[in-house]
Amino acid sequence: MAGVRFEGVWKLFGDVPAVQDLDLEVHDGEFLVLVGPSGCGKTTSLRMLGGLETPSYGRIYIGDDDVTLTAPGRRDVAMVFQSYALYPHMTVYKNLAFGPTVRHEPRRELKARVQEVAQVLGIEGLLNRRPSELSGGQRQRVALGRSLMRQPQLFLLDEPLSNLDAALRVQMRTELIRLHNLLPVTTVYVTHDQVEALTMGDRVAVFHDGRLLQIGTPDELYDNPATRFVASFLGSPTMNLMPGELLSGTAQEVRVRSLDQELVLSGRKMRPDSEIGAPVTVGVRPHDLYWAGEAPERCTVRLAGTVDLVEHTGTELFAAIELGAETKLMARLHRSVNISRGDRIDLAFDSGDLHVFAADTEQSILEGRAPRSANQPAAAPASASSVSSLDSDQQMSAALADTERRT
Repeated sequence: MAGVRFEGVWKLFGDVPAVQDLDLEVHDGEFLVLVGPSGCGKTTSLRMLGGLETPSYGRIYIGDDDVTLTAPGRRDVAMVFQSYALYPHMTVYKNLAFGPTVRHEPRRELKARVQEVAQVLGIEGLLNRRPSELSGGQRQRVALGRSLMRQPQLFLLDEPLSNLDAALRVQMRTELIRLHNLLPVTTVYVTHDQVEALTMGDRVAVFHDGRLLQIGTPDELYDNPATRFVASFLGSPTMNLMPGELLSGTAQEVRVRSLDQELVLSGRKMRPDSEIGAPVTVGVRPHDLYWAGEAPERCTVRLAGTVDLVEHTGTELFAAIELGAETKLMARLHRSVNISRGDRIDLAFDSGDLHVFAADTEQSILEGRAPRSANQPAAAPASASSVSSLDSDQQMSAALADTERRT
């Protein structure tokens, strides 16, 4: 195994920068996910690491070796792409054994290694089949197995689950995590799916417009986004964003005006370069909005609105709430809240859960905070026939809301 370093790496296609001034370190044995929208530079970064693209400027290291100009075959990396790229006329066994066979490795050792890799991936019963006889998930496992046969010091995976249906993607995410825990090879994984990024990565690196915006653990990025883009890109449904004004800030609290009221962020600290009186963007995640009848005691800010849209998912519901002609918030509510389009609803939230970004730079003006613990005892939810009929006797506990606040 080996770590990876990008030092001041640029990649230009003509005059167009695809990757700009990338400084990034991947720890030995880490599963790092590069995530971002199409065209953000994540795949180009992966291809430069694999040797399929040459940096315009900067250096790339694998371990202590400078591999900036090293040929792909000499980097000791294995790559898995969105396309399975299996040989259709060969059996699974021959697909797995093809690379070692070309390298003239001993046949007896080769057979034992194929059996070992097939057992790890759960495809030992498929060795005599051809790719056309396999499901999409089975083909992806064979593609992974062919990379495992190389016993590389670095795995590079470029959206390997994009061709799979939703249920199979979930299954393969679990398989990849299990495989990495079993064989902790340094892995760099590219995806545009923020759910994949948050559920799979030891750390996640968010790219946008060719730049690395932020890197950290999933909890760090989710609870302390450094920019408006990171805040809105990570999380489903996306973060609600509203215009506001920065009123004041001390070591104990930050005050902003938004949603036609003054909001006090207790226990939050403002960054020293923030400008009092400047316009800001205020953000609140849908899971931090509660129906007032089930809100935790800490949620003291109240909003009244009209339900515009309700999406039921079985375990919960998402409601679009109109607060006025120009303001609409998405709230994630418990399934017991019985609402429909046109209903009036009272929402509540804790102003300490807000995120605040400078309107001009889109950088967060808040110092980071520790994630709130979700491992608190939960009470059973009360039943509800309608929003208007629920009263204080049917309020849900704060622990339930905190326990279920993350997807």
